[in-house]
Amino acid sequence: MRDLVLPCSIGIHPHEQNGPQPVRINLELEVTRGDGSDAIVQVVSYDHLVDGVKSIIGAGHINLAETLADRIADMCLADERVVEARVRLDKLEPFAEADSVGVEMIRRR
Repeated sequence: MRDLVLPCSIGIHPHEQNGPQPVRINLELEVTRGDGSDAIVQVVSYDHLVDGVKSIIGAGHINLAETLADRIADMCLADERVVEARVRLDKLEPFAEADSVGVEMIRRR
């Protein structure tokens, strides 16, 4: 999943706690596949991933980008077909001098 941009209540600074800010989320998953058939139940659903990220973000304020990346990685690894989850999270409006700041979290089963 590339460049999913969502409003998110995230950050430790007072100005970050006044309302949501845009974050960009990228997921790269290493997965195994069921029986190789052409059925959706044999693969990790993109809809499930997007809905899961939205649910995590919608659960309330998160102080650290690392915490959000961890929660997203946990959600991905809850599907036993996911062997590795690489989560890249960028806050898009951190400083006037930077396009973004962020973290990349790699978790392996």
